[in-house]
Order: sequence, then structure tokens, then C-alpha cells
Amino acid sequence: MKTLGDAWDWLSTAAHWSGDGGIWHRLTQHLVLTVVCLLISCLVALPVALVLGHLGRGGALAVNISNVGRAVPTFAVLVLLLLTPIGDWGEGPTVVALVLFAVPPLLTNAYVGMREVDRGVVRAARGMGMTGWQMLWRVEAPLALPLIMSGVRLAAVQLVATATIAALAGGGGLGRIITAGFNLASTPQVVAGAVLVAAFALVVEAFFEAAERLAPGWARTARRRRAE
Repeated sequence: MKTLGDAWDWLSTAAHWSGDGGIWHRLTQHLVLTVVCLLISCLVALPVALVLGHLGRGGALAVNISNVGRAVPTFAVLVLLLLTPIGDWGEGPTVVALVLFAVPPLLTNAYVGMREVDRGVVRAARGMGMTGWQMLWRVEAPLALPLIMSGVRLAAVQLVATATIAALAGGGGLGRIITAGFNLASTPQVVAGAVLVAAFALVVEAFFEAAERLAPGWARTARRRRAE
């Protein structure tokens, strides 16, 4: 309990929130890194998953290959990238490592969502004369949206937790508070940093939960049907 009390004292100290190395500055860095990696991951994974899910071919292989990333520790990938020419690109190694980490849930959920769309609805759309692209964007993708957003939500929360490794490569983010605590042998600071990361992850989770509740009625209906 004393450690938690000391951590609270550290967090409640105004000086720790301001300045270049303060909590607000590190939180902003963490947020930017998370958003950038999530956007890149979505641009990489979602088009592939949507097309393969629509075609119904090659998706299982793509999902299995992407899942290899879950078996490889993100920190190990980061260390290997630091030893390559990309290691001189500032935040480049961290971004690449985090993108590789976020792709599997995005790809898997989007592909599964596309394949679980009612085939009767797809056949009806085809019978109405829709082209393949029209069926993809007007029928399949909207119906698969709940699972797609579930993958985005999972990837975002995982990125918030894993982005702390940026500090190990000299990057910013809340991880710098934790590493600085280790360097100073300050357990309260380490605990405070961990609490901040956990709280940030919960806020991101709550944000996506609120977004789902505020989604259009058809999206909420599709989500309930999948839950059933």
C-alpha cells in the first residue's frame, strides 16, 4: 500500500505534469504514436481482408501468415529493426514493429466478418445486378462492420499497451516515464507510469464502446445479430 501511496503522490505532483518530459507531453506522444500506427495498420490490413473476404479465396493463408506476428515478441522485432538501416529513421523501427503487431487482429476480424455475411443477401444483391465492387461496398462491408470495428478496437487497445516499448528505442510516450523510473530506481514512478498506461488503455476502450453505442441503428442491429 505504501508503494501505491507514493505513486499517487508522484502523480499528484504538479511539476510532473508540465514541461517537455511531463505527463501531458508524454501522453500526447503516446497518443500520436498509437493513432499513426493504427491508421497505417488499417490501411495495410483492411483492404486486403475486404477483398479476400469478398472473393472467398486466399484469406485463410493471409490470416495464418499475419498471425505469425502474434507469436513473435514485438520487442524482438524492434531490436532486429534497430540493427537494420531502418534503425536510423527515428521512430521508424517502433512504428514498423507496432504495425506488424496490430495487423493480425485487424486482418482476422475483417476477413471473418466478410465471410460471415449472409450468403442469401449476397445472392440477392447479385440478382439485382450489382457489380462485385458494389456488393463489396454497399452490402458486405456494411454488414461486416461490427466485426471490423471489433478488430480496430482490439488493435487500438493493444497498441496503447505495447507502444510503451518506444521508450526502449529512444522514442517518446508514457514508456519514458517507466524507463526513467527504472533508471532512477524510483518504484513509485514506475508504478505511476504503469497506472497511466492502464488508464489510457481503459479510456481508449471506453471511447470505442461509446462509438459503438452512438453508431447508426443498422450497425447496432448487425452487432446484436452477430452476438446472438
